[in-house]
Amino acid sequence: MNDQLLDSAQEIRPGEELDHKLLQAYLCEVLDTEVQLIGIQQFPSGYSNLTYLLQLPDRQLVLRKPPIGANIKTAHDMAREYRVLKDLSKLYDKIPQVLAYCDHEDLLGAPFYIMQRIEGVILRRDLPQPLMEYPSLMHQVSTEVVDNLATLHALPWEQALSDLGRPEGYVQRQIEGWINRYKACKNAEIKGMDLAMDWMVDIKSSPEAALIHNDYKYDNIILDGNNWEIIAVLDWEMATIGHPLMDLGTSLGYWAEPKDHPALKPFSLTWHPGNLNRHDVVERYFSKLGKPVENILPYYVFGCFKIGVIVQQIYHRFLQGVAQDPRFASLGHVVEACGQNIEKAIKYQRINNFY
Repeated sequence: MNDQLLDSAQEIRPGEELDHKLLQAYLCEVLDTEVQLIGIQQFPSGYSNLTYLLQLPDRQLVLRKPPIGANIKTAHDMAREYRVLKDLSKLYDKIPQVLAYCDHEDLLGAPFYIMQRIEGVILRRDLPQPLMEYPSLMHQVSTEVVDNLATLHALPWEQALSDLGRPEGYVQRQIEGWINRYKACKNAEIKGMDLAMDWMVDIKSSPEAALIHNDYKYDNIILDGNNWEIIAVLDWEMATIGHPLMDLGTSLGYWAEPKDHPALKPFSLTWHPGNLNRHDVVERYFSKLGKPVENILPYYVFGCFKIGVIVQQIYHRFLQGVAQDPRFASLGHVVEACGQNIEKAIKYQRINNFY
């Protein structure tokens, strides 16, 4: 595989550095051996938790910690994400092995955990050349991504994750919670976002429950650059036991189509030729589970709204001067784009943007 395709780390952004000496001492303690920490770099593409590459003489590790200035505890709970990965390994093998968790904020300024590094390709802002040249290969990837989501939703979660969440009343709690989060960080009037707050309160759902990732999208998936199959799913910070269509709806919110607002396209490569469109995703998902297709529109609206709120929270921290990553300056347009898709979905009663 071409090493240039691999997801790579870079120099750490100013203000997000780690204490090299303290971290090396910690690694010696938890790995129970003398460790030489050769270098620390940062994976630059994420917009939420901070992710670092730890270079040792014989291997590479990954460290995850909350973003600076974030006070949304449930969205950046390192202990919970560590526990999910540890327990999930009993049911599902396409995840990194977790090695240690630290709850001492005086070490790196916040709790963090350490896991193995899985090398592979992550689809971020630029589509790898093989997928660009061969739409059929891109079709294969997009289909497998949907199939894998169905696989996750079919896992026997009761065997290892029974205490992870509260599936009863999950849908309504989520709707109310995300509405409250939006009101707390809102800084502009966006018609579609306001429309969703009124429209979602009437959503009714079945009591169905499954393990849900809650942030399942291309840039949280590692692919093998030789056969383009999924080798790992990352970022389990929001995983829980809840309604599976809420998970599918969130993924559809990220699943950009060619006619979507341009602000959405840098966050998802699903608009490139060969990809399934949102309608195809729904058809494939239910087919994989052997179930009749259900009305996904309410869950898609929720997904668009939830993504808009997540982005608005980051943008709000930027406007306050707490988060200084220059990429955050344009995130207001992404919230507007989410609102636009909500408006169209409710107006036309469909999830595709072929108008």
